[in-house]
Amino acid sequence: MEKDWVDLSKKELDKMQKIAKSAARLFNEKGYLETSMDDISNAAHLSKGGIYHYFSSKNEILFFISANFMDLLLDGLEEELKKIEDCFSKIKYFISRHIKFYSQYLSEAKTVIHEAHLLPREYFKVIAEKERQYHQIVSDILFHFFERKIEKDRLKAVAFILFGTCNGIYYWYNPRGSITPENLSEIIGDILCVGLTGYKQPKEDNARF
Repeated sequence: MEKDWVDLSKKELDKMQKIAKSAARLFNEKGYLETSMDDISNAAHLSKGGIYHYFSSKNEILFFISANFMDLLLDGLEEELKKIEDCFSKIKYFISRHIKFYSQYLSEAKTVIHEAHLLPREYFKVIAEKERQYHQIVSDILFHFFERKIEKDRLKAVAFILFGTCNGIYYWYNPRGSITPENLSEIIGDILCVGLTGYKQPKEDNARF
């Protein structure tokens, strides 16, 4: 499935990305099941035949959106983390990076969270494996943060709390508002890593949500 994308030209990939972005917005607004290929055609300003030239089905568009977003999250992450020595800094870096990508690709992020499970089994297995890899990276960081003295079930709970906090921002967060992604990363990092007492209102921070 993904192998077919590797040999495409930049022009073709750019066109697919344009279609995928239009589709992701529609999936957020209407829902995947309620969105038709006609809707995607209109939103992308491309004939339905043009859509089918790049994607054989709506399932394939959803898979393309989901796989590309997960690849974006995974690309270079482990190498970047290796350059950071202490676990506390690794966690804060991960949070900052995660929020940055979610802010930049909000429609795609929402699509993966809410719609990817609707993919046919063979497609969903690929996305689930990418998500497993991403979650494992975080679990490994947390495991070392707790000096390898945390039970497996508790480690899993902490990891999912971290993801739940980071992923939940799209319900309310406006990246164009006064709280920048960097500000938000610091707030979440302090609260998750130090506890609620770890977050102290900056003296000169008059920003409002």
